[in-house]
Amino acid sequence: MSITKIVSKVFSTRLKSIEKYTSQAGDIQAGVLRRLISKAQNTEWGKLYDYKSIKTYEDFKSRIPLQTYEGFEPFVEQIRQGNQQVLWPSNIRWFAKSSGTTNAKSKFLPISKESLKDTHYRGGQDVVTLYLANNPNSKFFSGKGLILGGSHSPNFNSKHSLVGDLSAILIENINPLVNLVRVPSKQTALMDEWEAKIKALANETVNQNVTNISGVPSWMLVLIKHILEMTGKTSIEEVWPNLEVFFHGGVAFTPYRDQYKQVVKTDKMHYMETYNASEGFFGIQSDFSDQSMLLMIDYGVFFEFIPLEDIESDNPRVYPLEEVELNKNYAMVISTSAGLWRYIIGDTVKFTNNKPFKFVITGRTKHFINAFGEEVIIDNAEKALAKACSVTGAQVLEYSAAPVFMDENAKCRHQWVVEFAHMPDSIEHFGQVLDDTLKEVNSDYEAKRWKDIALQPLEIILARPGLFHDWMAEKGKLGGQHKVPRLSNNRDYIDSMITLNNKN
Repeated sequence: MSITKIVSKVFSTRLKSIEKYTSQAGDIQAGVLRRLISKAQNTEWGKLYDYKSIKTYEDFKSRIPLQTYEGFEPFVEQIRQGNQQVLWPSNIRWFAKSSGTTNAKSKFLPISKESLKDTHYRGGQDVVTLYLANNPNSKFFSGKGLILGGSHSPNFNSKHSLVGDLSAILIENINPLVNLVRVPSKQTALMDEWEAKIKALANETVNQNVTNISGVPSWMLVLIKHILEMTGKTSIEEVWPNLEVFFHGGVAFTPYRDQYKQVVKTDKMHYMETYNASEGFFGIQSDFSDQSMLLMIDYGVFFEFIPLEDIESDNPRVYPLEEVELNKNYAMVISTSAGLWRYIIGDTVKFTNNKPFKFVITGRTKHFINAFGEEVIIDNAEKALAKACSVTGAQVLEYSAAPVFMDENAKCRHQWVVEFAHMPDSIEHFGQVLDDTLKEVNSDYEAKRWKDIALQPLEIILARPGLFHDWMAEKGKLGGQHKVPRLSNNRDYIDSMITLNNKN
């Protein structure tokens, strides 16, 4: 019997608990909320909102206001300065520097020992559990896993407190036994200079028996291409013949799917999406044939949801999990075992199933274009790009879009800066298909585009090779979990991209 089959028996016991998601979701989430409130009742936050007297979800919902990071920031700063028992009872020593935006101002999200154990690491274990359940012939444990992560640094120069990418915090605190089946070394994994790190990663892993890889698709692709250039191989299975799965997250995989087919040509390869944010581990793709993810409801996270149309309201409707509707966009609200309470995370999701609850990420509450009432979200953009690529033979490497509010001819439109891995048959054709498909998938966009009266056809600006890499480098955002801003309702990002594009 193979080592993977032996080890998988340990993981398979977890499946019985996950099966309860189908029939007991409400009860499971109610239990999570009770535990969180009980644990935090003697913290400053718990005393402020009298957690000891909270008995029901309605008590919780009516008493604790919805929060953005700006509301939490004074409390987080207290903890970063060394005060404890503020938002959560155990000592907070780690802070995930959020890369959810490319703003200069960073978010520092508290990570407790409980959230590491009951959310982030538990999510990692469940990814393997669900993968092995889907692939019983796996040889996962016959080799090693390559985990591509970021870096960390001392918090306010304290050696006992760290700030950095979530991935770096996870690697820093990982069970030593996991290091036996993981590459690269911790020293290499935590390097902070990205371009030197890529070379070190390649040198250290090229001769390893890598069976699984984990990371953000854009940065993993950079590493794979570097290894192929270094070795002269044409596909990564020539380097790692036993590679069988890529656990990916952080950005949508759709724009990268065709590019991965070019560098990973084996039909043995599997792709599993995960939703592991700095704030918590929320979802895992539990079925290879279904792109939606299973909401992980028995971790240290209690979920609530705001209908997307209410997100700007002073008094938005908020629903617990069991009251959400299918095929409707919601902003996610979380309360966690790291002391985030009714925190609006900024991501939007749509549920595709409720037995069990499965969802897709549709975008960001702040990463959208709604300059003219068109309400274009990431999900619309990804579907339209996929159609444009399919029709024109293109492959998109990176993109970003924003509105042109009114030019000298009083014309309004959307402007897309697109870097292609493979050019379309023509830029004009690509833009036309993209525009037409946006009308198909978004009725508001279609209405605003009617007869070109309110909104003219979108404009494609061809990005030179390497533009987005150079732009991210200029912003100090290379590597880790940093992401190119896809959609923006203002021109802060796109103007600087166009300026950089015109310099070369």
